[in-house]
Amino acid sequence: MSVLETRSVPCTAARAPADDGFAARRRVLPVVLSAMFMAMFDWFVVNVAASSLQHDLHAGESALELIVGGYGFAYASGLITGGRLGDLFGHRRLFVLGMLAFTVASLLCGLAPNAWALVAFRVLQGATAALMVPQMLALINIMFPVRERPQAMAAFGATIGIGAVSGQVLGGILLDANLFGWGWRSIFYINVPIGLAAAALAARWLPAHEKSAHPKLDPIGALGFSAALALLLVPITLGRPEGWPLWTWLSMAAAAPVLALTVRYERRLTERGGEPVLDISMVRARGFGLGLVIAGGYLTFFAGFMLCLTLLLQNGLGLSPLAAGLAFAPLGACFASSSFFLAPRLAARIGTRVMVVGTCTSLTGLAITLAVLHFGEPHLGTPALIPGMMIVGTGNGLTIPSVVGAVLSSGIPQRQAGMAAGVLTTAQQFGNAIGATVLGVIFFSALGAGHHSGRYVTAMEWSALGGGVVLLLVLAAALALPRPAAAER
Repeated sequence: MSVLETRSVPCTAARAPADDGFAARRRVLPVVLSAMFMAMFDWFVVNVAASSLQHDLHAGESALELIVGGYGFAYASGLITGGRLGDLFGHRRLFVLGMLAFTVASLLCGLAPNAWALVAFRVLQGATAALMVPQMLALINIMFPVRERPQAMAAFGATIGIGAVSGQVLGGILLDANLFGWGWRSIFYINVPIGLAAAALAARWLPAHEKSAHPKLDPIGALGFSAALALLLVPITLGRPEGWPLWTWLSMAAAAPVLALTVRYERRLTERGGEPVLDISMVRARGFGLGLVIAGGYLTFFAGFMLCLTLLLQNGLGLSPLAAGLAFAPLGACFASSSFFLAPRLAARIGTRVMVVGTCTSLTGLAITLAVLHFGEPHLGTPALIPGMMIVGTGNGLTIPSVVGAVLSSGIPQRQAGMAAGVLTTAQQFGNAIGATVLGVIFFSALGAGHHSGRYVTAMEWSALGGGVVLLLVLAAALALPRPAAAER
């Protein structure tokens, strides 16, 4: 029996361990969080390797967009189904299976002989990430009692920041080191030992979760939600490099009716006593719905901000991938420390209002960054950008773990923990994809044909303004969240 396993009956098999299991829970938490680290790392690390992929694989702009975006839309479109599979067949089983599959997909990415093979393997990598990541949040919700959950969620929030920034920093280091002459392939090979170790420890330490007596899948619902997301994310990914042809607009227009028909089917399936892949009533709850807006909106801002800053630092200011990656280290340190140390303490004192404080902090950092960009020309340097980036990172660290904890603690039954985690993570990854695309479109539109440093600064200003609009929408949603007392009534 694993160190966290309990003997129980279906639907209660994954109860939180007794208090004497505190040390065991703390020991297994890094294993569980490794899924989030790897998923975020592989989202952001490809940005650093873009020029190497162009040179070594002769990847065109469309192929590059799909190497990044293919991972993203496969990941986002499979998360709800991945969470539901965990509820039905066991979170430990799906976590281990997803981790092993992700490891194999990463190895295949490293072995890719050409750009389009890498696109295919990145899609596979995203799909396998969608199996393991929802199990992570569900397991945290199951293993940790309510009083310990804020710290676990704080560690989760810190992992998002560390994973994202490590994609920039560690990616730059790996490319610069060129270990064994692997070049860009090393950014994928590094997942192999980590994934094998995490899968082995997870199989040994994670709690068992008995599957439902008669698990029922919902293939129509799973296919419908995946199709709706793909119809939206594929044209968003390919639209700009392809010049926004007619099919991109038709595809995006088709996403809404496909989603509406799927939601209608899910509602009728629930009324007939079936087991939908998504419980619509859960999403319609005010706290859960606003939480999804905050989670998705914040990652929209964060992904776009990181991408545009990378373009400014490397292409505009002439930094190497290593130097540009290291420039993000202070932001990552602030993200991690505010997630782990500040967010739980503030949440204990002011509840969901910590998200208001965090969003205002990020807006302040963004305003400072805009001022530096506007008044720093023509002698703008990287050190001048660091303070604003650090304040943005602090705000992100306050908000992201807080919204995750609030959503998953808002009365979600344990039998739906995987479903809730899948929906929440889908909102975050959808935000990642939208942010990188929309703020990227603003950036490249402002950049125009001029590729000197001044044009890059102007492009960063406009994309930062776009990010500010997104943060204001997030702030409005955070202010509208019900206070705990109101929610209890």
